[in-house]
Amino acid sequence: MAAVGTIYSGGWTLDDIPWSKFDASKVDPALLAAAKAASLVEYNALNYVDYLKRVFAGAPQQTIDDMVRWGNEELQHGLALGRWAEMADPTFRFDDAFRRFHQGYRPSHFDGEGGSVRGSRRGEMIARCVVESGTSSYYSAIREASAEPVLKEIAGRIAADEFRHYKLFYETLHAQDEPELPFWKRLIVAAGRVNESDDDELAFAYYCANVPPDQAAAVPYERAKFARLYHEKAMVLYRRHHIRKLVQMVAKAVGANPQGRMTRWASSLLWHVLRLRAGTVVATAQTA
Repeated sequence: MAAVGTIYSGGWTLDDIPWSKFDASKVDPALLAAAKAASLVEYNALNYVDYLKRVFAGAPQQTIDDMVRWGNEELQHGLALGRWAEMADPTFRFDDAFRRFHQGYRPSHFDGEGGSVRGSRRGEMIARCVVESGTSSYYSAIREASAEPVLKEIAGRIAADEFRHYKLFYETLHAQDEPELPFWKRLIVAAGRVNESDDDELAFAYYCANVPPDQAAAVPYERAKFARLYHEKAMVLYRRHHIRKLVQMVAKAVGANPQGRMTRWASSLLWHVLRLRAGTVVATAQTA
């Protein structure tokens, strides 16, 4: 997931980031807004860890340990992005922004009981593979788009981690002793998780990260508005090879041929949809 000649290994810490190379003159405001929002989503991982522990209650301890390790690495992603955002924008307060986000975003399955909202552990792991496919491609896109060297480094390391997370969830998917899901159901789970990307998580994170508390009364949260603002910053980052890799990873998770005709068709369709949507978003923003 990194550039040719660069290999990002796992197990890194914040001390491995070359913070002294930060160059304020190369900060892109759009990337800054996106990174602020991403920092909150990444740092919210412990809620997902608690949920996955319930999903895998009674599973081998190694599975639970893997989920905890995944969560800790996601927390580190949030801290790295948050620290960079505070350097790029001294008015940004990561802790305060996360507190607002954590208090306001609480999907029902965080507080529920029992198993996966996907209906099975296999379904849950397919959904997680979809997420990691998206994040690995997203941070690869940020890395390629950023001229600021510290953000470029952070995004490269996160992209590599997310690819490893995909492999973890893919292996966990196939380690389950549950009956295999029929192909049509795997597709439904994957499509359902893709559709959830339009829920409040990203929109509310963008709001909490980019609208200071003292402006909240004058600029109230509107999901559609802030989802549009988020997509305005995020969608234009993608290039065709990012989408191709994303679709191939999702195809593998649902049991389709990553190199097959259906996957190539889906990749082409998604690319054109994103281009159309990005153009619509930008056009709407320019006329708003």
